[in-house]
Amino acid sequence: MSEDTSALGERILLRTATSGDARLAKDVLQRAHFVAHVCDDMHALVSELSRGVGAIMLAEEVIGEMATSELASALALQPPWSDVPVLVLARRGADSRAIANAMDEFANVTVIERPMRVAALVTALRAALRARRRQYELRNLLDGLRDADQRKTEFLATLAHELRNPLAPLSTALSLLSRKKPPPAEAGKYYELMARQVDHMVRLVNDLMEVSRITRGKIDLQLGQVLLDSVIDEAAELSRPLLERGGHALVLDLPSEPLVLRGDAVRLTQVFSNLLNNAAKYSPTPGKVDVIARHEAQHAVVRVVDTGTGIAPDMLHSIFDMFVQVSGTAKAAQGGLGIGLTLVKSLVELHGGTVEAVSDGPGQGATFTVRLPLARLIPSSGRQPPLGTAQTEIKGTVLVVDDNHDAADSLVELLASLGATPIVAYSGEEALQIAHEKIPTLALLDIGMPGMDGCELARRLRAEPWGGALKLIALTGWGQLGLRARIAEAGFDHHLLKPLNLPEFMRLLKHDRAARDREAAANALQAPAP
Repeated sequence: MSEDTSALGERILLRTATSGDARLAKDVLQRAHFVAHVCDDMHALVSELSRGVGAIMLAEEVIGEMATSELASALALQPPWSDVPVLVLARRGADSRAIANAMDEFANVTVIERPMRVAALVTALRAALRARRRQYELRNLLDGLRDADQRKTEFLATLAHELRNPLAPLSTALSLLSRKKPPPAEAGKYYELMARQVDHMVRLVNDLMEVSRITRGKIDLQLGQVLLDSVIDEAAELSRPLLERGGHALVLDLPSEPLVLRGDAVRLTQVFSNLLNNAAKYSPTPGKVDVIARHEAQHAVVRVVDTGTGIAPDMLHSIFDMFVQVSGTAKAAQGGLGIGLTLVKSLVELHGGTVEAVSDGPGQGATFTVRLPLARLIPSSGRQPPLGTAQTEIKGTVLVVDDNHDAADSLVELLASLGATPIVAYSGEEALQIAHEKIPTLALLDIGMPGMDGCELARRLRAEPWGGALKLIALTGWGQLGLRARIAEAGFDHHLLKPLNLPEFMRLLKHDRAARDREAAANALQAPAP
């Protein structure tokens, strides 16, 4: 049976002049609820130090030069956080040579003259133990900082590795396209490869930004009524490429009754997509992933069950912590920064829910259980379709403004392929001149430009006679809350992060078009009959 380490750390080690004094002192201390341990000699006391000590109490009579030196040498070997209190019970009268030696040798020493009141001794020992407990708190803080620093170091090494991974095939594909100049049919496979690697890098950067925003409390949820099955369908669609690449079967077991949550549909989709991605990455091929949703009391409970590498018992609680990765699973993970579960936990808790992991151990798979409070149950004629990524054609003149020529020119070509009439400018001043001539219906503006930045350009465009009808979209690599507020004040309709997510951009345009159609229909109904 193991000893109670916390009790050992609170012990008073006693070295008295006689065995009778030891029994008396121990009895007094135990009545005051101290843990006292009598040491027969100084060598025994020094041996006990390594097992745990709260304070040391010595009688003046046992302090000799050799004994003092032995104890001082042992105390000098303490870790930096430790400073064991030493209480010396001195005889009445002038300071003796032993007391002088003790005060010279021990850094944290208190001399108490005998005879003393019991209350005075108890008070002194309580003060010493309070100081010792503060030292233990400092030790725990230093240990936590050391562990966090180690995890951060490992994380940065992983980040460098994961960012290099997609860069290698991107560079190779570009070299092949440049050297071989293959026909379109052959070049297609290189384009697909490059698109996959760019998507992977975008996910890595987005995860980093999300973690940063959440840990600083800078994330805003767009709350509304959300159907859980629609969220899971969308998450499954987002994770399907990774699941299929790993040869994993995905089985959805969803209830027939609709489960309605009050939450942010995009963030909840992110939660379950991360869990599915985690299951796919840590499951050997071929594997199976089950998503089981149930209505339990006032909660929707979703279990993501995989046949993967499993989790050791000592990792089940820390697996959600920042920079923590299960050791020995780097190869199985097939890439990633190990922050997906941190995002999951943070987003679930922002929705008032909980998430926990269960596993029978390495090689036994894992089950992640998410509990989210239900808003209310409503009748429904059927499941809503996922959000989808339906494309639509862009019509009209679109102004693209970016001081990065490559970014601007490539976006112009993309918009032209979608049916738009794009015009490009590489500065705010040039954009104003072109806009006066062409009068665009839509403008995508980079924010971080030298000279006139995107926000100032937006204000000037809005001030034009035709500026009120202009649809303004901000494009930026930053997503801080303060910047978002500045963008809104400048008159932008929307804010998108770089690189442009085409499906998101098309859905946004489609949504705006539908809103205009509804407004036009409402105006037509209100117009007086001819």
